[in-house]
Amino acid sequence: MSEPTIDPAADGRQALAESVTADCVIVGGGPAGLMLGLLLARRGVRATVLEQHGDFLRDFRGDTIHPSTQQNLHELGLLERFLERPHADLPQVTMSFSGRRLVLADFTRLPTTRRAIAFMPQWDFLDLLADAGGEHPGYDLRMRTAATALLRDRERIVGVRAEGPGGPVEIRAKLTVLADGRDSALRGQAGLDPVGGASAIDVLWFRLPRHEEEQIPFMQAGDGALLSIPRGDFYQCAHIVRKSAWAGDARSVEAMRARVAALAPAFRERIAAVGAEDVRVLDVRIEHLEQWHRDGLLAIGDAAHAMSPAGGVGINLAIQDAVAAANTLAPGLASARPTTALLHRIQRRRQWPARVTQAFQRRLETVLVKLAEPGEQVPVPLPLRAVQHLPAARHAMGRFIGLGVLPEHVAR
Repeated sequence: MSEPTIDPAADGRQALAESVTADCVIVGGGPAGLMLGLLLARRGVRATVLEQHGDFLRDFRGDTIHPSTQQNLHELGLLERFLERPHADLPQVTMSFSGRRLVLADFTRLPTTRRAIAFMPQWDFLDLLADAGGEHPGYDLRMRTAATALLRDRERIVGVRAEGPGGPVEIRAKLTVLADGRDSALRGQAGLDPVGGASAIDVLWFRLPRHEEEQIPFMQAGDGALLSIPRGDFYQCAHIVRKSAWAGDARSVEAMRARVAALAPAFRERIAAVGAEDVRVLDVRIEHLEQWHRDGLLAIGDAAHAMSPAGGVGINLAIQDAVAAANTLAPGLASARPTTALLHRIQRRRQWPARVTQAFQRRLETVLVKLAEPGEQVPVPLPLRAVQHLPAARHAMGRFIGLGVLPEHVAR
């Protein structure tokens, strides 16, 4: 084999501080990357995970850990450790729509060990996965290490070049996995370009103080929509607006305050203290790769299919991708490079659940766009009214949200 070369997109030629070999190098220390690293390492595969930050304390990440993911934790023997961490359970998804209480999904009949969505700050969840991975000798989590370029041997991708705390490092591996999200830095270098694109909405994320023992409806809608996730002494709130409507100026702030106060009068005083500097804008995109792989490389999670926050299913799908990839790759990755046919098998299995979920999100957007329009009091949509009289429909929606289209199980 010829000596690997750095992709032409590389941004430097500094002397290496370190050269590392692994069976698999995973770019991105989010749910998909950490779960894949853990699953591979427990099967005897040398897995190196690169996370560009020094910790997992990124705010405004998803909190929803679905029953299917909790089932995977049970299969790994980690569920009790998971439940010891701060969390809140949601056995049903309920909302207040123009003052009317609606049940959207019911998880209480799922064939899982846990029958509720768990809201857990993502840094706690990621810490759990990182700690569990570190218990296996083949696991190497490198914090403050940002992948900057792909390494190639002719057309085959054979690892990455990264910047770590001690300087440039090369990690050469049989397989490179991109699990670095919708804004993947290396996806374009691999010639993988997403299709789909912008949603018609954006989401404004901000915190509001939470009073002890206070219970605010999880979601409130009518003239606007507001999601309130309890996190101990504060709520992580999400407010839907039209795409690019948020300018961050005084007028935008006042409009947001007024709509939130109207949706949740209990928040009137608290939202008055929120300024533009307290708001984070999530650029909602629903897009996917037509091809998830190249020779020596695979994309999973949001790097392969960026999801809308609707339903909070992004983490669930990313974890399911990681489980399917590990089940397929682990038996042979320690001894041989995966073929493109093997990588395509993973894409075939996980592509259609992602596409079905994105199609559902696109349909749901027709309601969300109306809710995002200022001054428009949206009536309760007919499907939501019908679901209130059909318990079986609520359980079916609970299965769709809680388990997904094709739930994966950890191979022993």
